[in-house]
Amino acid sequence: MLSSVEENYLKAIYHLSESGKRAVNTNALSDEMKTAPASVSDMVKRLSQKKMVQYQKYKGVNVSEEGKKKALHIIRKHRLWEVFLVDKLDFQWDQVHEVAEQLEHIKSPLLIKRLDEFLGFPKYDPHGDPIPDENGQLIEKRKDPIAQLAIGIQGIVVGVNDSSTSFLKYLDKVGISIGSKLSIDDRMEFDGSVDITIDNKKSITISLTVAENILLSEA
Repeated sequence: MLSSVEENYLKAIYHLSESGKRAVNTNALSDEMKTAPASVSDMVKRLSQKKMVQYQKYKGVNVSEEGKKKALHIIRKHRLWEVFLVDKLDFQWDQVHEVAEQLEHIKSPLLIKRLDEFLGFPKYDPHGDPIPDENGQLIEKRKDPIAQLAIGIQGIVVGVNDSSTSFLKYLDKVGISIGSKLSIDDRMEFDGSVDITIDNKKSITISLTVAENILLSEA
């Protein structure tokens, strides 16, 4: 059994390692967890003793196969709870992350199984991120930032790179959400800002920063 703090570290290592593809520098993990390097080193040792991670001095830390399974299980719980909070309790998509951070540490496998069934086996969370199934399998959609797509492309919003409260509130204000249909009408060479049309109705200009953080799947 892992403590909630150990689970948070394991999840952070998984994300920082790009789903286990590369080792993570412990300084980067220290920055992510907002704690002292000495505390990170102690936690890495604990997780290594529990066979959750593999650590090599000067090379960094990465999840083991068992650690990857555990991290995906934690992520599964987090994203299912986000769906529940938005779909069943009327939370806004910018309000759910911190609450789901607490709920993801509930240990009952039966509760999560029943939650998945109750929600109709959702594949994606409210931010467009895929929900691992019981076996840790993910169904990824092809998605690209608006900033990388050509003028004339039409697509569906399937995710965001920035899930901060301020960014999600901005998207709510301009009328963009998961499932919105966007067309890319023009791009300004001067500053990279992009003219878009939302759901064939509303035309707005978004900054380069916003364009880099809205992910589309071509329609």
